[in-house]
Amino acid sequence: MRIVSPIATSLAASLLSVSALAQAPTTPLADEAPAVPNETAAPSAPAGPQLTRADLEAWLDGFMPFAIERGDIPGAVVVVVKDGQVLLQKGYGYADVRKKEPVDPERTLFRPGSVSKLFTWTAVMQQVEQGKLDLDADVNQYIDFEIPPGPAGEPVRLRDVMTHTPGFEEAVKELIADDPARLVSIEESVKRWIPERIYEAGTMPAYSNYATALAGYMVERVSGQTFDDYVDQNIFAPLGMTRSSFRQPLPEALLADMSHGYKPGSDEPQPYELISMAPAGSLASTAPDMARFMIAHLQNGAYGEKRILAEETAKQMHGTPLTIIPGLNRMLLGFYETNTNGRRSISHGGDTQWFHSDLQLYVDDGVGYFLSLNSGGKDGASGPLRAAFFRAFSDRYLPGPGHEGKVDEAVAKEHARQIAGTYILSRRAESSLLSVLNIAQPAKVVINEDGTISLPLLQGLNGAPVKWHEIEPYVWADEDGKNRLAAEVADGRVTRFSAGFLGPIIYLERAPAAKAGGWVMPSLIASLVALLLTVVFWPVGALVRRHYRKPLPYAGTEARAYRWVRIGALCSLLAIVGWGATIFAMFDDLALLTESMDAWLVILHVVGTILVFTGLSLALWHFVVVWRARKRWLGKAWAAVLVLSTALCLWVAIAYHLVGISTNY
Repeated sequence: MRIVSPIATSLAASLLSVSALAQAPTTPLADEAPAVPNETAAPSAPAGPQLTRADLEAWLDGFMPFAIERGDIPGAVVVVVKDGQVLLQKGYGYADVRKKEPVDPERTLFRPGSVSKLFTWTAVMQQVEQGKLDLDADVNQYIDFEIPPGPAGEPVRLRDVMTHTPGFEEAVKELIADDPARLVSIEESVKRWIPERIYEAGTMPAYSNYATALAGYMVERVSGQTFDDYVDQNIFAPLGMTRSSFRQPLPEALLADMSHGYKPGSDEPQPYELISMAPAGSLASTAPDMARFMIAHLQNGAYGEKRILAEETAKQMHGTPLTIIPGLNRMLLGFYETNTNGRRSISHGGDTQWFHSDLQLYVDDGVGYFLSLNSGGKDGASGPLRAAFFRAFSDRYLPGPGHEGKVDEAVAKEHARQIAGTYILSRRAESSLLSVLNIAQPAKVVINEDGTISLPLLQGLNGAPVKWHEIEPYVWADEDGKNRLAAEVADGRVTRFSAGFLGPIIYLERAPAAKAGGWVMPSLIASLVALLLTVVFWPVGALVRRHYRKPLPYAGTEARAYRWVRIGALCSLLAIVGWGATIFAMFDDLALLTESMDAWLVILHVVGTILVFTGLSLALWHFVVVWRARKRWLGKAWAAVLVLSTALCLWVAIAYHLVGISTNY
């Protein structure tokens, strides 16, 4: 299953950890037995292919070369562990395209992106184990600045941070850069701007790089060490991970073996990405080192005679789920569930601009894999490839039943009607200019002719929207029964839901009527078209009149209003287009999501604000003049259209924080 959306693409570039919902949230205590959904009941022994080195190598050699070639991905690395040992590690394609340097599974380093967070969460749990951090304490007691109270006056707990439910809006400024001069410390990254808390803590999954960086800063504060030193000494050293580093720029000893990252279809290596919120995604590592980390977690904190976590702590980390909407995979303490085939699976994915990775642990089967790609591939091929890998690997080596069930046809139709509509992602900007991305492509749920529902946002490997059929009240399964979608209902209306791999970290909530993208975007496009036609036909009309030697059919105030309303239309048009072009340019090159754009953003805020107010003022004046004049109804109607168009531009500018001078986002 893949996400298709400008918003989702932007978030993926921001280290989105997506690979490949009606009761109050619960947070089990450490000594409670893990609450595992029904789908994790142990299946019967498989009768198909066995997970042996020979069978795995044959399968990988059939799957990976075709997949990366088809996806226009230069190189990849895969390592699979089983029963405390490396079963197989292989490299495919190139680490350096121009030099035709192949990926060496022993030596080549890849960037795991947000898989790095698992090391941060492990460090946090080490400090919890030592009594220096408390999962249920206000995080303000561990830092030297203040996280403001949430919407209900509640604090952020460390548990909320680890389950991505502190309620923060999205923050991306200075997240990724390629100039070492722009790199800031973890302390600077968390103090520069505190994102607004848009949800009550513990109530809504909204994936947050900022929260993870905050956790890394707490580790620094309570341990008395820099984050890099702490991870080196307390995770890398005991595991023997000698070819891994969070340090930026990457140490020279490792840089020579670092795979280049690539844009799709390009053999030009891209600069090494620098992550200011380092605990959220700055790791570089090799397949053997990632295997050691996986084995340690599969063995509840132990790697040989070494330990990075006590057994009880590791089990707490792997088995303390946050249930918000029953029936969905859930956040654990740092890991998230990807349960499949009746088996318990925990994982984390990660994306930088160039690298795209997944780490999966089938904890009750002693099996895990790490997969990393050095390009997003053609048309975002890395996402479908990773999803296909997970599905194929799971079904081949760890098979089991899918989700089954059926509800009455009339009930299914009614529930489909209740969930249909427009939604917005819980992981989003809300108080900054980037909130305008929320209207770029709304997340819609539509009802299919056969009574199933679909989200154009979520597509299958064939590029078509996945169809979901209801298997129990307000729980839907995809066509092969491997993924579920579940919803929360209030007063006969679905208020929020999630699906499949999204469930632990991102929900979709019903869009408020005033900002429902279902009407905002079409209305905005129509308004811009009306303004563009008004501007374009101004000189065209002048040329036609000149050709036929016809004068402007207006004089005095009417003539001035005619000219000035077109100038006003141009003002509104330039403002919206200028904001839109700037934001999309920033997400096309994440190096622009830095202070280097601040001066331009201030100019854009000030000039854009003047332009949209000017546009509406001139349109209103023109409307009054036209209405008082002896005009045909068509002229008066177009004057009204211009008022509505410029008014909508102004409303969008105000509602989505394009008016103002803030450079935080």
